[in-house]
Amino acid sequence: MSDLTAPGGPAPDLAGDRSYPGTLLVGCALTGVVVLLALVSFVWTPYDPGLIDGLHRLQGPSGEHLLGTDKFGRDELSRIMVGARTTVFVGVVAVGLSVLVGVPLGILGAMGPRWLGELVGRLGDLVLAFPALLLAIMLSAVYGGSTLTAMIAIGIAGIPTFARVTRSGALGVLRSDYVLAARSCGLSAPAIAVRHVLPNVSSLIIVQASVAFAMAILAEAALSFLGLGTPPDVPSWGRMLQESQELLFVAPRLAWVPGAAIALAVLGFNLLGDGLRDRLDPRLKERR
Repeated sequence: MSDLTAPGGPAPDLAGDRSYPGTLLVGCALTGVVVLLALVSFVWTPYDPGLIDGLHRLQGPSGEHLLGTDKFGRDELSRIMVGARTTVFVGVVAVGLSVLVGVPLGILGAMGPRWLGELVGRLGDLVLAFPALLLAIMLSAVYGGSTLTAMIAIGIAGIPTFARVTRSGALGVLRSDYVLAARSCGLSAPAIAVRHVLPNVSSLIIVQASVAFAMAILAEAALSFLGLGTPPDVPSWGRMLQESQELLFVAPRLAWVPGAAIALAVLGFNLLGDGLRDRLDPRLKERR
């Protein structure tokens, strides 16, 4: 990942640049749809997503049910909307956990003694040896499968990446003249971290967070598909995919609707990350 910091001084102000990369606009549109569905589901859905209606099982798309119904007669559009809420909630909490732990560790590893930086790096390698799926299996064996288990597993798995990205950016900032000047003036290490390091690596963190959000969506869907994430009574895109397996040849739309939702959400957050990188990286800006 590109270093978005400016080695010779504070992060540049790009507020005057009115150009926006196409990937950023498309990413914002796709992620905006996901977030909008999640927010709307709090106040309105066409039907109760948990309402079982045996008389309207496996109905195709119609004016009454825009995306049809599943094998229990539940409205697919309502379940997709509530599934978006679950996806966004898990992503926000998991990425938030990764940021809250990984960013301070990265700054500490950059500003502390060399042995501390090596310790942070080796601990990160140890955590990376246990992917989110394996961590979720381990936690489920102890505490049982749940949304909380999925969020913790995904969040822990993302900590090393944020620590490495933050440490890499912070090392560049700490070599800059204005940080050396701040040290010569007697500014403490915590003050330097807050005033100089964190603002200059914030763009790195934002880009990584958008990419991590896409990975969290995939991980949550995979965990729910395996029964290790969101419980059956809560609509989840991964759980909807799992329930559609036995009906692939009878009602394939039950698989491609949540599958398309997962794909578009992941694509949206990945494009958002690419667009933010192009927008915030001053070196890429100079090439355009």
